[in-house]
Parts: sequence; C-alpha cells; structure tokens
Amino acid sequence: MDERFETLAGLAVHGANVQPGQLVGVSASLGQEELARAVASAAYRRGAKFVDVLYFDPFVKRARIEHADLDSLDYVPDWLKARLLALAEASAARISLGGVVSPEALEGLDGARLGRDQLPWLKEAMQVLNDRSTNWTIVPCPTHDWAELVFPDLDPEEAYERLWSELWHVLRLDEPDPAVAWDARIELLKTSSEALNDRRFDAIELKGEGTELTLGLLPTSHWQAGDFVTRFGVRHLPNLPTEEVFTAPDPLRADGHVTSTKPLVLKDGTIVRGLTVRFEGGKAVEIDADEGAEALRAKLELDEGATRLGELALVDRQGRIGKLGTVFYDTLLDENAASHIALGAAYAFSAAEEERDRLNVSGLHIDFMIGSDELEVTGLTPEGERIPVLRGGDWQI
Repeated sequence: MDERFETLAGLAVHGANVQPGQLVGVSASLGQEELARAVASAAYRRGAKFVDVLYFDPFVKRARIEHADLDSLDYVPDWLKARLLALAEASAARISLGGVVSPEALEGLDGARLGRDQLPWLKEAMQVLNDRSTNWTIVPCPTHDWAELVFPDLDPEEAYERLWSELWHVLRLDEPDPAVAWDARIELLKTSSEALNDRRFDAIELKGEGTELTLGLLPTSHWQAGDFVTRFGVRHLPNLPTEEVFTAPDPLRADGHVTSTKPLVLKDGTIVRGLTVRFEGGKAVEIDADEGAEALRAKLELDEGATRLGELALVDRQGRIGKLGTVFYDTLLDENAASHIALGAAYAFSAAEEERDRLNVSGLHIDFMIGSDELEVTGLTPEGERIPVLRGGDWQI
C-alpha cells in the first residue's frame, strides 16, 4: 500500500475523532478502495468496534439513468436510509471519501433523467447532521482519473503526483504535526466568526463580477467555523480541509443574482459549468448554466426548500487552497477556496433555538462558489450602516 494513504487515513480518523468502541460508517466510491482500507485499519487501531464500508459505483448509476423507467428514478431503497439512521441511532462515527472517480461515467446522459436520481445523496443526511448524533468528517481521496481531470496537460503519472502534492499541502500533512496545525487554523477562523457574531448584521451584500446579491440574516444567525461537537460532547472536524466561516441566512430574504466562479460538481459527479442564479424574495427563480443546468434544475425539484438558501460561507485568501489557483472539480476543496452559498437545507445550529423553525428545510444541500479576491462583502446593520467585511480577500472586521 502507498504509505501516503495510511497518513491520510490517520488524518481522517483524527478529523472524525473516532472513539473506542464506536461503530464507523465509511462512504466511498469504487476506485477509492485503497484509502477506504487504510481508514478501516486506522479506525480499528483507535479501538473501533466495527467498520462498515459502503461503495458507490457511478457506472451502475449510469445503467439506471439509461434504462430504468423514468418514474422509478427517484426511488431510494429503504435499506440505504436504514443504514444511515442506524449509524445515527448508535452514535457512530462517519467518514466520507471525496474527490473524483470515473469522471466520464455520467457523460452524455439526459440531464432531466439524471437529476431525478439523487443517489448517492440521501435526504436523511441533513436530519442526521442537524441531530448532531454522529461525529464525522470528509477527506479527499487522490485517484488517477481525478488527477487527469485537474491537470489534463500533464503526463498521467506526473498529474497524479501533482494532485498528491497539492492535497498534501492543503491538508497540512506537510506540517510537523498536522493535528496541531489544524487546531491553529481553526482558532483563527473562530476569531473571524466571533467578530461577525459581535456585529449582529441584518444582511450581507456580495458584489463581484457577475454577482450582486443581498442576503438577509435572522436576528440570531450564528457564524461558526468547521469545528463541531456532537450532542454527546465529541468534538470533530467535519471537512478536511476547511477554510470557511459560515452561517444560515433568512430563507425569505435573498435578492439579486450570482455567477459561479468555479465549476459545481454534484454528489454523483455531474459537472455544472457557468452557473448563474437569480433570486427574488429568497427563491431561486432563474437557474442557467453553460453545462449541466438541466440536471441541477431536476434535482432542485426535490422539495420547496431546495430553491432557497441554507448557507452563506465566507472564505479569506489566507487559506491554502485558493492560493494554488487549482480547480479541483471537487466541491469540498473548491468551496474552501472561495466564498460560497448553498441551496437547500440550513444547519440547525446556525441560529438560536427559538428561531430554528425559520431556517430553510430541504432534503438537499448544494454548495456552489461565487467568491474571488475581487468579491466585495459588506455587512449591513439594522440601522443601515455599511461595514466592509471582506476586501481583496482580507478580513476588514
């Protein structure tokens, strides 16, 4: 086994903070077996009771989209939901492997049919997350296919090594103690989130090339960094890498338009390029793209909340991902290179308990990037004062 997978697996188990005696659910795709096995080994070394790996095969999904009856494409077997809910009931740890496998698997399919099939996403995932019943993390898994997508001008083996090198850097595995390095970065992000919370902005205005959007906030909208605690007190880092400070907006107050600054890659690997969205009264009323618009629009038919916003995340230029200038075609990485918004469900802990019934509810959560160093982020106070928040990618508060 490539020893780098063992190091990456160690970081994944640290991020999820696997506890002795815990069940561990691992979600992976075919092509990521080496890291999945390394994660299982690392989890057992930390005392896991049992590690269960569930693999997704994008080519099996392709067969379904091509040949299954249209009316059956939104069917999700009960046993997939039951597995996730059983992990939650057991207060298990969950580790998901990100990155791209087989980027050609869904090419050329009808977008409307493709969007009907939500798998591997399960709408129950947001329920489990908001219940804070599991400690979890997502880490990227390098593959040759992914490397060739990101670095098409390089020799395949050179591209693979380049991908490893860049991931090693953004995951802070090049630090003497990556865990200590992540703790230090998280503390800096928390400083920014606390400064935003102290301001109690009524709204946030975002202006950049192709973007002019005003998002209302709830009176108790709470900014935080990627450092979570389960309701049983287990701390974990849900995304590695993480560079964002985020909150939930008022789902009824979004007006304007946005243009994506990086491709959006959906959970099944569908790539949406050149995305533009116009909002009125909190709802996405126009969704267009150079590629993949039909698949995205079909997915957003899942429920009423899917066309409203559940997250606003701000990313400064001090993080390691944006400085590389690499488009990874992986939302976990790309969203931590640039400020972004998310259609669909809000995180319930993004507002005080008395206002959580006002947060957006959906079976989906789809992040897409609208940020760059040119994006101007301004906070609007209840009194109408305009306070610079981000300029040139640097915090102003």
